[in-house]
Parts: sequence; structure tokens; C-alpha cells
Amino acid sequence: MKYLYKIASVLFLLFLVSCSEEKIGETSYGTVSGRVVNADTFEPMENVKILSSPTTSTVFTDENGKFTVSNVKVGEYSFQAQKDGFVAKFEATTVTANNTSEIVFELKKATANNKPPTVPVLVSPVDNSTAQAVSLDLTWTATDPDNDALTFKITLRNDSNSEVKVYDAIKEKKLTLTNLIYGTKYYWQIEVTDGTNTPVLSAVSAFSTIPFPLTRYLFVKNISGNNVIFTADDAGKQYQLTSSDKNYWRPRRNNQANKIAFIGTNGSQNDIYTMNFDGTEVKKVTSSIPVAGFNSDYLNYSWNASGSELIYPNFDKLYKINSDGSGLTKIFQTPNGKFISECDWSADGNKIALKVNDANGYNVEIYVINPSGTVTATILSGQTGAAGGLHFSITGQKLVYTRDVSGFENLNYRQLDSRIFEYNFATGNSTQIITEKTLGTNDLDVRYSPNEAELIFTNTSNDGISVKNIVKTTIGVLNSRTLLFSGTSMPDWE
Repeated sequence: MKYLYKIASVLFLLFLVSCSEEKIGETSYGTVSGRVVNADTFEPMENVKILSSPTTSTVFTDENGKFTVSNVKVGEYSFQAQKDGFVAKFEATTVTANNTSEIVFELKKATANNKPPTVPVLVSPVDNSTAQAVSLDLTWTATDPDNDALTFKITLRNDSNSEVKVYDAIKEKKLTLTNLIYGTKYYWQIEVTDGTNTPVLSAVSAFSTIPFPLTRYLFVKNISGNNVIFTADDAGKQYQLTSSDKNYWRPRRNNQANKIAFIGTNGSQNDIYTMNFDGTEVKKVTSSIPVAGFNSDYLNYSWNASGSELIYPNFDKLYKINSDGSGLTKIFQTPNGKFISECDWSADGNKIALKVNDANGYNVEIYVINPSGTVTATILSGQTGAAGGLHFSITGQKLVYTRDVSGFENLNYRQLDSRIFEYNFATGNSTQIITEKTLGTNDLDVRYSPNEAELIFTNTSNDGISVKNIVKTTIGVLNSRTLLFSGTSMPDWE
């Protein structure tokens, strides 16, 4: 019995030894994968060396900064990412059987021996250069001893106003500037950084833009639903004065004040603004009492000769205001409640022409008042159809206007045959000025030329939706009708 017991014990021990040896010899593996990025830019880093402790396979990151280490024995590891010029980074991870452990390395540049960029050299425009275009490229040079990626900041100032523009995070050694101010001196400076050292500043350089060209014509174009004011010279070259994002119209130039006035949408109301001839320094004149009438497109106002005052309508009232926005005064109110839509002020200040109408733009009257508000002359009344476009001659002895001779009236204020007329104060008579107008079109918004020998006006189809063009003609001269500007309206010529 004892013999059998011993044999069983020996067999049991052999079984235990066998089981123990089988567990000790069994090995499990996992996978380690990850990504290496630049700690400053978070861009992936290629060819970064990945190694570990305890030692496993050594691998390198691909173009996406990614790496994979396969067949890693289970256990605790410290992985390291190495690349010349960067501080090595360690990350700990636990490898478990048949699983993938993820690691992300963010490597920072090694700064111990890193040198700063060179001082930027401003190349163009050349320092103190003049007659530069209002759209140009700033260019410069800069290098880095360690070939670090450089980032630039450009600071731009000018001597016309206190505006300081900063263009940051520029990667190229060029910056395109547009819509600079005419006749202005600009100062610019570059700051460069390599992301490691203190930024380096360039010297300050200066350049001056060309003066604003001499122009005489003003008009409006419709751009994306907004009225935009343009000016043009005698050669027909056009310059945009107001933003395409704003609705501005009815420009009127005053050479004594060196300003252009215009109407602009301000919330739910229309106000008068002024600006310089080049479109700068836009200022709102009216505030508490806006420009108002039956239809915004047909409202008009007027400067006095010196440019110190403006008159404008607000429904049945006429107001006078100083060009700086002070001194608002009511100077006239229609006796019958009709709306004042247009006004014009003679150069001598003794006459104010008014066009009044009902709420639909009809039942038109054109008459003249003196500064005291007394009616001194009646030019038009008792006729059906639309009328408008008042403008005194320089002497104040004549007044041009337009009238739809068809007498047509409808809710859309459509005109069928608008022609140009001239009233002579000496004779008290109106006569039609022959402009050789094409049938089916309207001549509108008439203005005298500066020498009164010509007229400038808008011509368009009477369908009310076709393109508008600005035309001029010589008074009393046949075949003198000339197209000046296509796709434009509301002319002014000073």
C-alpha cells in the first residue's frame, strides 16, 4: 500500500512540474502605435526615430508623423521620440496582450544653440519713394541660421489719420496692399520670429502714394443691389469712391468746400453725408430729421455756393443745415401738404427751386421761392405725369428739368416719354431742349455742364428695368448726343 502511495505522489509531482513549465514558457504580445507632431504648430513630423526601454524594434515616423511597433511583449515600457534640433520626448505606456497602445509625442525645438533670424531688409517700395500706386506689394528679405520656419508681422501707419493696420501670421516675404489712400505717406515695419527666439524688428521704411487724379464727373452704379458712387476724369477713367457694401447715391460735388455730398441709408432712414473727393473722411450731416419723401430714388438736395450749407426735403418741409451738421432750421413748408421731392439752390442764394408732388409722385408742381419762403415763380403745375431733375444755370436765370410728356401715371411711377425742358426767368417761358432722344426711352436727372453749353443726363428704356446710361449733348447742336458712361445714373458734372 505504501508502495502504491509513493508511486501516486511521484506522478502528481511530475504533473505539477509539467504544468508549471508550460505556463512559464508561454509569451503574449501587443502593438504600440502613435503620432509625432510639432509642439508649436501641431504639424506632423516625418523621420522621427522611435525607440523604447526595455528595447523593442526601432522605427521611424512616416510623412503623416505616424509610427507602429508590432510584436511587443506585454509589460511596462518607456518610448522615446528623437529628431535632430528637437528635445527628445519620453512617454510611458503599458502593452497588453493582443491590444494596441496609442502614444502621441509633441516635440519642441531645442533652443540651447538656436540662433535668431537676421534683421529683415525692406526691399520695395524703396524707402522714401513717391508716386506709388494705391495697390502695391510690400516685399522684404530675411533668413534664419538654423533654417527655422519664419513668421512675419507687418505694421502699417500713415500720415492722413491715426489708423494702424497690423498684418499678422504672414508666411511669405510679400504682402499685397489694396485701397491705399491717395496722396498719403505710409510707414511700414517688419517683425520676424522663428518661434524660438525673441522677435527681430526691421528698420522703418516709408513711401508716398500718387495724388488723387483730377476728376469732374460723378455718378452711381448699382452693384449687388447697392448704389455705389464713382468719379471719372475727362478721359473716362473711373474710380470707385464708396464701398460696394453700402447704399449711397445722389452725389453732389462742391468745389468751394472740396467735398462731395450724397444720400446714404442709415438703418431705416436716409441721411446726407459728405466725403473728400477721393472718398475718404465720410461724415454724416443729418441726424434727427432725415431726407424723406415719396420715393428715395427720386429725392434730391442742394449745396449753397460756398459749401457751408445744404437744403433738403423731409416730406412737406424744407430744411437747411450747416455742412458740419449744426444749425438745423426749417425754412419752408408746402401750403397744401404735398411732399417736397427735389430742391436746387441758385449760386447767388436768392432762388430755391422746388418740385412737390402727392404721395404717389404725381400732381407735380415746380415753383421757386426766395430765402424767406415766398413763392416768386411758378414753372409747372396742372399737368399729369412725372417731372423732376431741377438744376439752375450758373447765373440763376435758367432752370432745366424733365417732364414725361405722355402724362402717364401708375403705381410703379413708370415714365414713358420723359424729355428735357428749360425755363427762362427773363421770359417766364419753358421750352423743350431737343436731345434727339431715341423713341421708347426717357431722359432723366438732367444737369447743366459747368459752362452751361452742354447738358448731362441719364437715358434709359421706358420699361423701367433696362440698363441706364449717362449721356451728354450740346444745347442747340444737332447730332451732338454722346454716350459717356454705360450702366450708370444720377450724374453730376462740376
